[in-house]
Order: sequence, then structure tokens, then C-alpha cells
Amino acid sequence: MSNTRIRKDFIMSNVYFEDLDHGITMIDAQLYRQGQVSTYLMIEGDRAAFIETGTAHSVPGMLSVLEQKGIPPENVDFVIPTHVHLDHAGGAGALMRHLPNAHMVIHPRGARHMIDPSKLNAGAAAVYGEAEMERMFGTVVPVPAERVTEAGDGDELDFNGRVLRFLDTPGHARHHFCVVDEAGDGIFSGDTFGLSYREFDTERGPFVLPTTTPVQFDPEALHQSVDRLMAQGLSYMYLTHYSRVGDLKRLQQDMHELIDIYVDLARARAHDGAARHDALCEDMMQVLIRRLRDHGCRLPEDDMRTLLDPDIGLNVQGLEIWLDRQTQT
Repeated sequence: MSNTRIRKDFIMSNVYFEDLDHGITMIDAQLYRQGQVSTYLMIEGDRAAFIETGTAHSVPGMLSVLEQKGIPPENVDFVIPTHVHLDHAGGAGALMRHLPNAHMVIHPRGARHMIDPSKLNAGAAAVYGEAEMERMFGTVVPVPAERVTEAGDGDELDFNGRVLRFLDTPGHARHHFCVVDEAGDGIFSGDTFGLSYREFDTERGPFVLPTTTPVQFDPEALHQSVDRLMAQGLSYMYLTHYSRVGDLKRLQQDMHELIDIYVDLARARAHDGAARHDALCEDMMQVLIRRLRDHGCRLPEDDMRTLLDPDIGLNVQGLEIWLDRQTQT
């Protein structure tokens, strides 16, 4: 494996987490399955910050890891979701109720949705149904406005002497920033640098695929954001899906290739009518399985399909929304 990380694995009270170096701990968010969604605890001296929050169901596990590290809740200074999709920010309000001194740092386009999450709740309920939304995400609760700080492009945050810098990175979502942490030699990339599941690691290293989930996919902006992250010259991406990866130049090329392939697949199905969604899902599945085989993945195809299927369904929904916008202009 060429994931090149200092790794210690723990399971505590059914919470899985990994101690990386540079004071960073990856905590599994316990969403969908183990190994799909990460949150991060950053410790600098006696102070702490959380980057990404998972959902309301993720909060007890995050707090238990904080306790295991010997950091009292009042020493958490910041909660930093990269964007307001519920697997990244759905637990923010619930988490901050346990952290009396923490401020949320959020993209300016996302702040209002954290202060008043009614649209987030309504949107998720429309997609999943209220019962399924509650099962998956729990209740998204508001964050008091006085505890919300907006971070624009290029803004810097002093975290106990450790500088965190924010880059506006549209393409996946217009309310998305990434967090540059030079002390950690990496960037907390949210969904901008794609998805990379450890089950797909081979001797060649990690495998990456873009995420084009609804509703703001913009391929040209995503190309530019990927390159902007790489221009920072750091060694790692701290992914939300999932954990830390290196070998970034190869992954950058893979991201660009697949963004263009996704767009070509969508355009080729533009006039398929009611059959379009299912056809696009299978097209994308076939592309990714071929690339996984070329990458050296030896999993049975059924296992690949099981791991890829949830993301492919969402990716295709996002591609279709993008495609329909193109045909309307």
C-alpha cells in the first residue's frame, strides 16, 4: 500500500478511529457503513478543533474520542464543516451544544443554512422521506448566529498558533471550501478531491473517483478546484470519504479523466428519456469497474458493485441535473 500514513487503529465503544501524525485523528462518522465517512479531530497543544461533523448520530463517537484524548469539551475552539451537505455538517448543531466555547467556521454561502437548517431538513426529507432521514442523519439543529464565523477565500484562522487557510473550491458545491493545514502537510478537501475507499487500495495505492452529487455539479469549476488544491504543493488530502491519501499527482490525473468521462457519459444519454438514469448508472458502473481492474483491484465484481452503488446513484442524479441545465440554456 502507498497510503503513506502513520497509522494506529482503535475501536472504542464501537467507534473506529485512526491516529495520524501532526496531531490529527480520523474518526469514523458511523454513517452508512464503517469506512465511508470521516470526521477529523485536530489537537494543537491543549486546544482542539473538529473538521467535518458527520451527522447527529456521529456526535457521541466524536465526543468519546475527545474524552479519550484528555481534552475537555470547553477546550474545543472550532467546528469546521467543509460544506453543508448533511454527511459533512448535519451533526454540527448537535455537536456544538456539547462544546460551550466553540465557534463554527463555514463558507459564506453555507452560513445561513447552519443558522436556520429548515431548508436542509426539507430537502433531505424530500429525497429520503422523513423517517429515513431521521434514521440516517438524525435531527439537524440550528447553530446560534453569534457562534458562526464565515471564512472567505484566502482567509486564515489562528488555531492556537497553527494557521488554517481557507480556499473557495466550487465544482462539487458552491458552498464548499477546503482547509489548508501546512502543519499537517495536507488539505482537508471535503468532496472536492473526490472519494477514495480503503477497500479499493492496491499495491498502486489509493483509487479515487469524483463525486457529482446534486445539485451544484460544475465540471469546469471542479477541474479548476482540483488543480488549485494541488498548487498548494502539499503531500496529503484528508478526505471525508475516506481518511488520508497521498500519491496526489496520479490521483489528480485520475480526477480530471473521470470528470471528463462522466460528462461524456451524460451527454451521450441526453435523449434517452425515462431510461436515462438507469442507463447512466450502469455506464458509470462499467467505467469504474474497468478502472478498478486496471488499478489491480481483485475484489469480486459483486463486492465492487455493492461498494460503488450508493455513490453512483447520487453521482448520476447530479449529472442529470447538470445535463438538464445545459439543455435549457
